[in-house]
Amino acid sequence: MKTRTIYLLFPAMFFLQFLFAQTLHTLEGKLDKLFLKTMSLEGMHQGVFSLEFIALGFQKSWAFGEFAYRQKVQNDSPFHTASLGKTFTAVAIAQLVEEGKLNFEDPMYRFLPDSLTQGLHVLDGKNWTQEITIAHLLQHQSGLSDYFEDQPSLGENMLTEAFEKPDKFWEPIELLDFYRSRFQARFVPGTDYHYTDTEYLLLGLIIENLEQKPLHEVFQNRIFRPLEMVHTSMHLRSDPVEKPSTPMMEIYFGDLEVSQMISLSSDWAGGGLQSTSKDLLIFMKALFEGKLIQQETFEQMQQWAPASKGTNYGFGLMRWNLKELFPLLPKLTLIGHSGFTGSYMYYCPELEAYLTGTFNQSEFQKGSVDFLIKVLMELKNTKAAS
Repeated sequence: MKTRTIYLLFPAMFFLQFLFAQTLHTLEGKLDKLFLKTMSLEGMHQGVFSLEFIALGFQKSWAFGEFAYRQKVQNDSPFHTASLGKTFTAVAIAQLVEEGKLNFEDPMYRFLPDSLTQGLHVLDGKNWTQEITIAHLLQHQSGLSDYFEDQPSLGENMLTEAFEKPDKFWEPIELLDFYRSRFQARFVPGTDYHYTDTEYLLLGLIIENLEQKPLHEVFQNRIFRPLEMVHTSMHLRSDPVEKPSTPMMEIYFGDLEVSQMISLSSDWAGGGLQSTSKDLLIFMKALFEGKLIQQETFEQMQQWAPASKGTNYGFGLMRWNLKELFPLLPKLTLIGHSGFTGSYMYYCPELEAYLTGTFNQSEFQKGSVDFLIKVLMELKNTKAAS
């Protein structure tokens, strides 16, 4: 009787495995179509996308487009990560906290020379500089303006300056001088939220001051090498461990291609990295699996502050609540970061899925979120059917 039962089980198990394989094959086909449909939209030139769907053991990378000289974009083609770099800076700060070199609630001014911080935050005639904490900088609650996109009281912001002086290489101290000469504070530290690269410029300077090394070396020693992120480096400042199969992917601001601009150096600790979708997936998994910082520290980084509808910000991390964005969507969450170029790296805890990549188009920032939502819906439906 037992032998007969075993014989009956084998066909059943084989049939279930066949159905599961068919389910994954169907999912792959739907994601293929979704990615290609997205890349066929007007203004899209190149894109890469990596997915690891741990819940069902599915992993794949996609690539689309070609370079100006006709070489095709590869799965391991590097791209400018834009603001995804903020998470790397925040992780380096968190590691320094664990080593007892600073605390999240420490005043920022303690870790930088007076010449850099003096009068940095003055509002209505009062100097609030010494009230700014490390946590304020990490969570965009310092009250400082954004040297990239805010309107300065004098001259132009960095976004305009970078286009006017495309061959200019920017050192971090020059960036801080640029801010101090043109911008005013917006609110008292800790009383509001305003997204600004200025804070991450200061965090990068703090890291360099504590480590006595350039920021790109700190990233290499603390993150890239330990995780074997061999195709990741700081754009224009260092080289990856291994030469990638293609140059850095082209970046588009509308119809304008800007990847060769030296003035991209103006994006430093706030997003000056180049990486690949696969390397970013390695980084995100390491962060969520406790390989970079302890779980307790990671939980501190996830003290969320309201940023906009459906969006909260922690310490170098964004959190999207899809149901708050669109009430008809399910209760799904994305935790990670987005970038100005349509870059993204996220983890969805409800579906156990990591999603990384870029569309390399500044006008597709909202579109990248729409794409990720559509991917999550396919994953959710597949998980429910499996």
